[in-house]
This record gives sequence, C-alpha cells and structure tokens, in this order.
Amino acid sequence: MTVKLDFEDCLKDSPRFRAAIETVETEVSVLETQLEKLLKLCTTMLESGRQYCAHSKTFVSGVQELSHHSLDDPLMSECLQKFSESLTQMIDRHEELLDVTQQSLKNQLHSLVKEDMKHFKEARKEFERGSETLASALHHNAEVPRRRHHEAEEAMAALKNARSAFCARALDYILLPVFQINVIQSKKKSEILKFMLTLMEGQSSYLEQGFLVAKQLEQYRKDLAVQLHQLVLEAAREKRDMEQRHTEIKQKDLLQDDFGPEVRTEPGGAVMEGYLYKRASNAFKTWSRRWFSIQSNQLVYQKKAKDVVTVVVEDLRLCTVKPCPDHERRFCFEVVSPLKSCLLQADSERHQQAWVCAVQNSIASAYSEDRLEFSGQPLERTASLSAAKLQSPSGRKLRGSVDKHVLDQVQRLEGNAQCCDCREPAPEWASINLGITLCIECSGIHRSLGVHFSKVRSLTLDSWEPELVKLMCELGNRVINQIYEARVDEMNVKRPQPGCSRAEKEAWIQAKYVEKKFITKFPKAGLRPSRSGDIRSPEKPPKPFLKPKPPSQTRRTVGNAPSRLSPSPGPREATAPVSPPTAEELQNLHPGALLYRAAGAPPSLPTMADALAHGADVNWVNAAQESRTPLLQAVAANSLLACEFLLQNGASVNQPDSRGRGPLHHATILGFTGLACLFLKRGANMSAVDADGKDPLSIAIDSANADIVTLLRLAKMREAELALGQSGDETYLDIFHDFSLMASNDPEKLTRRSYDLKLTTL
Repeated sequence: MTVKLDFEDCLKDSPRFRAAIETVETEVSVLETQLEKLLKLCTTMLESGRQYCAHSKTFVSGVQELSHHSLDDPLMSECLQKFSESLTQMIDRHEELLDVTQQSLKNQLHSLVKEDMKHFKEARKEFERGSETLASALHHNAEVPRRRHHEAEEAMAALKNARSAFCARALDYILLPVFQINVIQSKKKSEILKFMLTLMEGQSSYLEQGFLVAKQLEQYRKDLAVQLHQLVLEAAREKRDMEQRHTEIKQKDLLQDDFGPEVRTEPGGAVMEGYLYKRASNAFKTWSRRWFSIQSNQLVYQKKAKDVVTVVVEDLRLCTVKPCPDHERRFCFEVVSPLKSCLLQADSERHQQAWVCAVQNSIASAYSEDRLEFSGQPLERTASLSAAKLQSPSGRKLRGSVDKHVLDQVQRLEGNAQCCDCREPAPEWASINLGITLCIECSGIHRSLGVHFSKVRSLTLDSWEPELVKLMCELGNRVINQIYEARVDEMNVKRPQPGCSRAEKEAWIQAKYVEKKFITKFPKAGLRPSRSGDIRSPEKPPKPFLKPKPPSQTRRTVGNAPSRLSPSPGPREATAPVSPPTAEELQNLHPGALLYRAAGAPPSLPTMADALAHGADVNWVNAAQESRTPLLQAVAANSLLACEFLLQNGASVNQPDSRGRGPLHHATILGFTGLACLFLKRGANMSAVDADGKDPLSIAIDSANADIVTLLRLAKMREAELALGQSGDETYLDIFHDFSLMASNDPEKLTRRSYDLKLTTL
C-alpha cells in the first residue's frame, strides 16, 4: 500500500501520524522477514541445483566411459554416446537456468532487502532523534518554576529555538521515512514481479531447449526401439536354446558322465582341447595338470588363459603316439618325437582313446592330399565345393544361420499373411509338418499338442533349410484350411478372432487338429484295400523300381531335365511311374492308399495332407507292390518336397520294401543325389543291406555315381568320429548343406557325369 499523511499532522507529530507510522513499520518488518525467508529458500534451491548438475555430470562421465569400453559393440557404443551428448546439453541448459536465477535474485530481491531496507531503518532512526530532541525541549520548558524568571526566560528562548529548528527540519526528518516507506512499497511490487518473471522465462527457455535436444533424438529412439525388439527376440531364442540344453543335461546321469576333451573347428584346422596330467622331465618326475590343445599340427599347453603357450611338440607329423598300459599310473600315453618324448595322463580310458585318436588324426592330416588321390575324385570335388562355399563373394548365409527372407517368402503366399487359426496379422511362427503360419499365442498351443500333431518353428529365430521353405510355400494356410475347416460354414461354427482369449483359441485348435471335427467325412463306399493292402486296378499292374542300366546303355541326366544328347530312356524314366489318378479314383481310396497314390509321380502335397488329416498311416505298406511305402513312392517320383513332407510327418527313413531296400537304397539306385543327401541328414542307416547283400555305398560305386559316393563316404567318416566321442568336422555339415541347396534351388547342378570314373571301395 502507499502511505498518505497530512503535513500538519506530520508537523504536530499527532497520535494519528504516530499510529500510521507504526502500521507501515509493522508491514515493512513482515515484508522483510518474508523476503529474507525467500532469499534463503532460493539460495538453497540454487545450491541443490548445482549439486544435481555436478552429480549429473559425473553420471554422464560414467556413461561415456562405458561407451568407450563398448567400442566392440557398435549398437551399444552409438546409443551411449548419443544419449550422453544429449544429457550433457540438457545439464548445460540447467546450469544456465541456475545462473539466470541467481543473477535475478541478486539484482532484485537481494538489493531490496539489503539496501532499501537499510535506508528505511536509518531514516527511522533520524526521525526518532528529532522527536526525542523536541520532546526534551518541551519537557525542560515545562519544569521551570514561575518564580525563576531568569530560568524561565532561558527555557522559553531554548524552546523557541528548538521549536524553530523543529519546524525547519520537521518535514525533512518526518518526510524522509515516509518517502522511504513509499519507495519500499513500490519496489515490493516491481522487484518481486520482475524476479518471478525472469525466473519463469529462464524455466521456459530451459524446458524448450531440452525439448529440442530430445526432439533431435526422436528418429534414433524409434530405430533403437526396433533394434531392441530384435534383441529381445534373439534373447528369447537364446533362452529357449539354453532351456533345451538344460533339459537335455538334466536327463543325463551327471554322476556317471565324464566331460572329455573338446574337438572343434577353427580357421587353422581341427583343434582338440582338454586337461591332461604331464610328467615333468626333472629328477622328481612330478605331475602337473595343464590345459593341452592340438592346433596346426602342434601339441601345446598352458596353465592359465593369459599364460604364454608352451609348445611340447613342434610338428606332430614327425611323432608317434602309443598307450602306456604298463605304467603304474592309469590312462597314460606317450607322444614320442625324434628329440624327446612326453608322458601324459588322461582322466579316463575314454579320454585317453580320444587323445590318442586325435594325435593320430593330426599325423594323418599331413597326408590328406595322398588320401584324397587314393579315394578318387569325389572327395576332391567335395573339397573344392566346400572351398568355393567358404570363399564365395556372394555373401550367402552360412549353415545354421537365420535367413532373413524366409519370413517374407512364406508370408507372401496367399493366406499366410494371417495366423491360420485366429487370423492374427503378420504371424512369425510356423508348423512345419502342417505347412501353416501361426501367431505366437497359437504357436504355443500347437506346441502343447505334441510333435506328433504339430512341429512349431520360428520364422525369425530359427534356421530354415531350403527344402522346408519350399514345403511351406507348397502348402500354406489356404490349402490346409480347406482340409481342416471344410465343414465350418456348414456346421455354423464361429472361428476365433485375434482378440479372443487363449482358452477359446485352445478349444478351437484342439477341435480342429486333434478331434478333426471340421474335416469332410471320408467316403465309406468305393474301392477299399484288401487285407494285403492291394490298391491296384486290373488295368494298372505294379511297376517295380528298376535299377538303371550301365552307363553305356543309358543317357546322362542333369537334375530333372531330360538330356539333349539322346532320346533314349534314362534311369528316371526306368521307374515308369503310375499315371496320375483321377479325382474320382482318389475319392474312392482308403486314406493310406490315397497317401500312397498322392505321393507318386506327380506328387500332390495337398492331397497327401488331406489323406493324413483323414487318418492315413504315414508308413502305410502296399503289400501288393513289393511292400512299398508312400516315402518310396515319393523317391520314385524324385520329389524332394514330398519326401520332406512325409519325413516331417513321421515317415520312417529306414523302412524297407520286400527286397530289403530302404529309401536311401532306392535314391542311390536311381541316382537322385538330393534325396540321398536328405535321407542321410535324417539319419538313414548306411549299413543296411538289401536282398542282394549290398549297402547303399556298394550300389553307388557300382553305378559310378560320384556325388552319392562322396556323400556316403563323408557320412561314414563322420559316423566313425562320432563313435569315438568326437563332435565331427563341421566341413561335412557344410558340404551336406551345399548339396541341399543345389537339390532345392539348382537341381541341374547335381549331374551324374562321372560314369567313367574308376572308384575304389572303402
């Protein structure tokens, strides 16, 4: 408020003036107390803010150190660097806000409290002195007795002088505090409002600059969120793999299992590692446990990972290895070189045998070129094929890696862009034996049904073999739903939607695939198989598998394409496949017979899926045609997809016909390299012999099929290594992967051009 006083009251020093002065002084005192409190609070806020900024800078420094430590991870390094820079800019803006607030506090509130209030107090003291002087003169004049004329005259003269001086200086002494009071009241408004306005402008600028810094990272944060989603998927895959490994390990008898040396593949060649006891060459003959490894034809060891490697044997090719059964310690063997010998001890007999075999293999690897020449051209061709694969500049994905195009390729098929069961868009899971795509929730329900109903695999996390991708593209949601949902509209059943509960989806999937409530009823009338399984028609006698003629009497074939050199029939035509059955014939067949006929040339995967849905036995035997199975029919048709479909649905890869020939025998006889590779990968028995006493390798050598001879030899070598407890050479898997790629994508490259090759038996 503004102080207004009458000048006469000021000169008279009236009670009204004194009361007004006291009221204003009280308000100024309260204002001073409030302003001092606000100054302390603001000072505390500034100190806390500066401490926060200091701690924030320390935190950012820690983030930057972590970024420098993560230079080998570009994603994390870039993220930490960008975020630390943005946080630094925000902290700088915060410090600018604190500086503005402190400057405004000093210019406005601090000057108001420390200077203007000080002037007000000094003016008040002057006013009080003037009042006290006037009051003293009046009091002295009043005390002089009447009889003392001389003193009375002096007191009157002093009073007159004091009154004149008071009248002359009254306005200055009185008006000065009034003026100071009015100044303080005016500054109280302007200075406080100005301080608050400056503070709010600083806050607004700070928040606006922080928003701009965050806005600059908006696109990067979105991209990082996508990458984070991929990391979550990868983490889920790793977690699932770890759980599977954990389950497998728990199923083993850990108390009886001894963990032996490890064989793995590195750029320098096969490496074997493990702990061994080594006897020292000193007089005490002490034994020490060391980590030994075989790499680059050298035997080396070290105590700790950071220790310098000690070379025991420079070149294992110049050494021999032998067990030491007569030594007092068990499981000992000796590596003898021209210069010295080294006595070693394993933890068990199996470990001892593994190390002896590893050293022997390392010695034999020096003569690998001689062995390749002795074994013939197939291994040379295999080696060159594998080398070409490893050095291919095309950047094709390595074996076992995830093909990023599988998801797009499978989802592009009609109906596959939605979940087969609940129509959820963009499904990322699949059932490989049914050939359908699934959302993550439906895939979990399928997995709970068991692998005999549905084999679930991720389109983004798992690796996909080329034949499986083609199988998925051959079937698809539309085809399978035509089978398993054929009577849904007729039965007026409501399909589940993406928003349905898990219980509803589970009930639907159970009814659809397990109970098969919605498939068409299989016709009861018509042609039925006899007790022997005869599905022949009188006009179509059985056509047996025929062995191809010698090279001189047959044409050469390239993949599935006919040869341009000669029109004479080749081994593929020698099978004389049964002509495709008509739709009426298929409708009158037993489910097993339908599966058998549909697997023949040309195979029909939708019909095969229909037969399995109606309860066909995937290993159904046609006793009237040499006990052939649907898988043997698919072999005769040289259909990689039909064979893969049957195997995924539980077909036996080793079930023979009446002549003792399984699928691998027939693929070898007919020269179908891609099928032979598929059966070997699925665990076909290479040692099984037919009625003539021949195994697949003997048949391949007789027919001079270089590719199949190569595959069988490699498979036998790998089988022998696994029998010794070794993990096997990864090159074998790479070669099989190459043959699978050619069989699926470039079957014309699998040529039988080596009829004139002279092969030696193993």
